Amino acid sequence: MTDKDFDLTRRAFLDHVLIATAGAGMSAAAPWAASAAAAEPLQRDRVRLGVIGTGDRGRTLIRNILKTRNCAVAAVCDTFEPHLAKGRALVAAGTPAFADHRAMLDAGGLDAVVIATPLDSHAPLALDAFGAGLHVWCEKAMARTIADCSAMVKQSQDSRKVLQIGHQRMFHPTYLAALKRVKAGEIGPVTQIRASWHRNTSWRRPIPPGSTDRKINWRLYRDASAGLMTELATHQLQIGSWFLDAAPTRVIGSGSICFWKDGREVYDHVALVYEYSDGRKFVYTSLLNNARYGCEEQIQGSKGTIEPELGRIYPEVPPKVLALQRMQEDVKRGHKRTIPIGGATWFPELPVTTPGELLGWGEYDETMLQFEGFGEAVRSGKPLPGMLAQAYQASVASLLGEQAMDRGEAMTWPGDLVRV
Repeated sequence: MTDKDFDLTRRAFLDHVLIATAGAGMSAAAPWAASAAAAEPLQRDRVRLGVIGTGDRGRTLIRNILKTRNCAVAAVCDTFEPHLAKGRALVAAGTPAFADHRAMLDAGGLDAVVIATPLDSHAPLALDAFGAGLHVWCEKAMARTIADCSAMVKQSQDSRKVLQIGHQRMFHPTYLAALKRVKAGEIGPVTQIRASWHRNTSWRRPIPPGSTDRKINWRLYRDASAGLMTELATHQLQIGSWFLDAAPTRVIGSGSICFWKDGREVYDHVALVYEYSDGRKFVYTSLLNNARYGCEEQIQGSKGTIEPELGRIYPEVPPKVLALQRMQEDVKRGHKRTIPIGGATWFPELPVTTPGELLGWGEYDETMLQFEGFGEAVRSGKPLPGMLAQAYQASVASLLGEQAMDRGEAMTWPGDLVRV
């Protein structure tokens, strides 16, 4: 892609974001996206970022930072030399590289740090960065415990530094378009969201020379991760609370190591129900031995359903004819299905198979827009509005879900969270 092509693509993407966030109710529902897209990042005086963690995710973040108009990678850091070497290869020659984050902070020359390390290290690294007078961008989930999530929020407030968490769907034009149509009442009041993230993989990575299973496969062990809840569910929990415009009131759930009995400590099957006010629900499942239904959110109202990952909206089509008549019409069209003998409700209860309507706008690298927004937030000293509150809520919800599964009892929403 040439620079001109990139400019055109970027401009089209930003226009889509601005269109999606224009209108009644959207300024309050997604203020961060409109703020980030409306900004005109300067190409001079780029915000200087030190990237801590140059594994697979960290290198993806570096590639996105390098696309921005207002951020630069001014240092890289990783405790594992092979990862550090791969990170160093992506940035300009002479970019300082460190094996210890404290050495990087002490060296100075940074405005902010980007944290892409195992979950249990997020909080201590962020607190050290705040202590050094820097702003922080951190991968989701925020931290391994609710107390550490709260400490990160509190320290960012006390130090008056920006804390931004990586939830890229908050900048995605298709999700913003979906929210706009929900706000417009197109699918009626949303009473339930079903979400799932299903994969068919052990999630276990090979161990390179010089490392250990615990370091490479930290997602599988309790001291470093809550597994599916913090690595996947937190994305969709943010979507749930965003579209339901509230925090859950309580959660019940069941988790198990059902398939991958290989010494891991975190669940490979989870099923939870988050309750919201007025009886609304967010129903969540995630598993690691079947990918048939993949990753999706089904946002359900009385007038329709939205599936953002597929980018489609499906109006409700109530049956207008008797079941027998519908069967006859379907047979005429060649739509044949197995007919259970004696089943009185066999046909009307089957899924609606209308193709739905496209929400519009394909994918782009919304992660890049996150960083341009972060760059402007650092430059102005003002966080993107509403973004940290969404991320904090999603992280707390994921960790509360873990507690509900571990204890086998309903967990109520904490009453002692930091006010954001």
